[in-house]
Amino acid sequence: MAVDASAPRVEGILMRRLIDVMAALLTLAAVAWAADFYRLVGINVYTEQYIGALCALALPLVYLYVPARRRTRSALDDETGSRGRVDPVPWYDLVAAITGFLACAYIAVRFPVLSEEVSRRPWDGMIVAAVICVLFLEGLRRTSGVAITAVVVVFFVLALGAHLLPDVVAGRKVQLSRLTYALIWDSSAVFGVAMQIITTVVVCFVLFGTMLFKTGGSAFFTDISMALMGRQRGGAAKISILASSLFGTISGSVVANVVTTGVVTIPLMKKGGFRPELAGAIEAVSSTGGQLMPPVMGIAAFLMAEFLQVPYYEVALAALIPAVLFYSALFIQADLEAARAGLALVDPASVPAVRAVLRQGWFFPIPFVILIGTLFWLNYEPETAALLATVAVLLTAFVFGFRGQRPKLRDLFWMLRDTGVIVIELFMIGAAAGAVIGSLNLSGLGFGLTLALVHLSGGNLLALLVIAAIGCIVLGMGLPTVGVYILLATLIAPALIELKVTPMAAHMFILYFGCLSMITPPVAIGAFAASNLAGADPMKTAVQAVRFGWSVFVIPFLFVFSGTLLMQGSALMIAVDFLVAVAGVWFGAAGVIGYSIRPLRAVMRVWHVTAGLFMLLPLGAFAGARVINVIGVCLAIALLASNRLAKRKAWAA
Repeated sequence: MAVDASAPRVEGILMRRLIDVMAALLTLAAVAWAADFYRLVGINVYTEQYIGALCALALPLVYLYVPARRRTRSALDDETGSRGRVDPVPWYDLVAAITGFLACAYIAVRFPVLSEEVSRRPWDGMIVAAVICVLFLEGLRRTSGVAITAVVVVFFVLALGAHLLPDVVAGRKVQLSRLTYALIWDSSAVFGVAMQIITTVVVCFVLFGTMLFKTGGSAFFTDISMALMGRQRGGAAKISILASSLFGTISGSVVANVVTTGVVTIPLMKKGGFRPELAGAIEAVSSTGGQLMPPVMGIAAFLMAEFLQVPYYEVALAALIPAVLFYSALFIQADLEAARAGLALVDPASVPAVRAVLRQGWFFPIPFVILIGTLFWLNYEPETAALLATVAVLLTAFVFGFRGQRPKLRDLFWMLRDTGVIVIELFMIGAAAGAVIGSLNLSGLGFGLTLALVHLSGGNLLALLVIAAIGCIVLGMGLPTVGVYILLATLIAPALIELKVTPMAAHMFILYFGCLSMITPPVAIGAFAASNLAGADPMKTAVQAVRFGWSVFVIPFLFVFSGTLLMQGSALMIAVDFLVAVAGVWFGAAGVIGYSIRPLRAVMRVWHVTAGLFMLLPLGAFAGARVINVIGVCLAIALLASNRLAKRKAWAA
C-alpha cells in the first residue's frame, strides 16, 4: 500500500502514550478473561463478544503502531529499545483505527443477535463484516507480510468458486454476501477456535515469557549454559544449543530466539573457530527447536491441543522424546564438528562458575517448577498455569532480585505494554486462520481436498508424508509457523489420519515441518536472521543449517511410523527405540562429518552412514524393519570396535 508523503499527520507525546496504554490494556483485558475475572464479578457474555472487545483494542493498535510500509518507522521504535521516539501517524491510519474500534465494538455488543441472522444477513451486520474483513486483511499484511495475506485471499476466492472446481475437490456454491457475513458472525470462523486460543492461552504465555525476559531470565539461561558447556569440546556451539533450548521455552519465536541468544553465542562460536556460516546455522537450528521443547512450546502446540481435543499436557508429553532427540542430535553434530576441525576450547576466563551463576539467579527455575507442576500434576488449564507461573516470576524477582535489580511498578506497566505489542500480530494471524477454516467449512472444500491428497499419494503413507513435508516447507516461505500449522492441520492432517496415522502423530509431523521451514532454503527466516548476526551469506547459512540439522528432518518420519517416540508403548520399548535412534543419529552424523573417535576415510564414512540409516529406519515402515534395525546395531558395534582398534594402533605407532 502506497503511503502519501504529503498526507496530514498526527504526532506528539499523546499518540505515544495512547499506544502504550492501549497495548497494556489489551494484555490486562485478555488476562482478566483468562482468569475468569468477569464471571467472578457477575458479567456473563459470549466468548465471541469478549474477543470482539479485545479486537477493538488490537485492530486499532495495528494501524497506529505498524506503518503501511516498513521503510517508515512505527509509532514506537522497538528495534532500538526506545520508548520515547514517536513517528507521525497518517490521517488515513487514524481513520482505519477508529473504524476498526467501532466495528469490533459493534460485534462485542451485537453478536448474540446478529450471529443468529446468517440466513437473513441484515444490512448492519453485512457492513460491519465487510469492513472488518478488509481491515483484518490489511492488518495481516502489515504485521505478517504479503505471503500469508495472499493465502487467505486465495482460500476466500476458492470458497467462492468451489462449485466450479473438478469433481474430486468440488464444494458447494457460496454467495459472496453469505461468505463475508459468516466469516465474522459465525462462531467457527474469524472469531473461532484459533482466536479463542490466542486471546486466552497464548497471551498468558507471552506475558510469562516477557516478564521472565525482562527480569533477567534470558541472561541467566545464557550464563548457566556457558557455565555448563563452556569447558567441553565444541563448547561454544553447545552453549548456543543449550541456551537456545532454554530460551526457546519462553520465547516461542525462532527469530526472537536467534536475535536474543545469538548476540552472545554467535560471536563466541566465531571466536572459537567456527566458520560464520556454520555459527549462524547452529544458532538457527537450535533456536528452531525452542518451539518444540516442552513444557512451553510454540503457539501452534496450544492450537494442536484444541484441534485434537486433548489437554495441553498430553501434547507436551508426546513432544518430549522427539525434542530430546532433536537436541541430542545437535549436541552430537556440534561435538563431532569440533573434533574433526580440532577447534580450541572456549577461553576459560570467559566461562563463569556454575556456583556463581546459581548464586545470582537460583530462583528462576521456581516459575518453571510451578508451571510444570500445575500443568502435569494438578491438571490446571494452560492459561491458569501460565498466570500462576507469571505471578511467581514477579514475586521471586521482586524478593530476590537479579544482579541487584528488582522490578518496579513502572516496569510492570512496560511488561504489559510489550506483551500487548507482541500479540497484535498473533491476533491478525488468528483472524487469518479463522478465515481459512471458515472458508473451507462453509464451502465444503476441506473434505474434498483431503480426498484429493489421498488420491494424489495413491494411498501410500510415505508419499503423503513427503507431500505434507514439502507443503510445510513451501508454505513456510514467509509464513509464520502457526499459519503453516493451521493450514496443513486443516488440509493434510485429516488425510494422514485417513491412512491410519494416529491424530497426535499426524499433527506433530505437521508442527515439526512447519518449524523446520524456518531453516530450509530458499526462504529460511531463522537462518537469515542468524546470518545477519554472523556476518555471513544468508543462503550459505541456510544450506549449512540443513546440513547441520539433517537428522532433525528424519525425526518426524520416525515418530509417525514408531509410536514409541510419542510415549505410546511400554517403558522398555520406548527406552530401546530412543537409544537406537540416538545411536543412529550419532553414526549418521559421524559419516556425514567424517569423524567418529578418529578421522574417517571415504569408505568408512559410507559404512557409518549406512549403519546410522539402518538404525533410524522406522519400525512401521515395513515388516522387516526391526531386522534391519538389528543389523544396523551390529554394524555399528563392529565399526566402533574397528575405530577403537585403529586408534590404539595409531597411538602405539
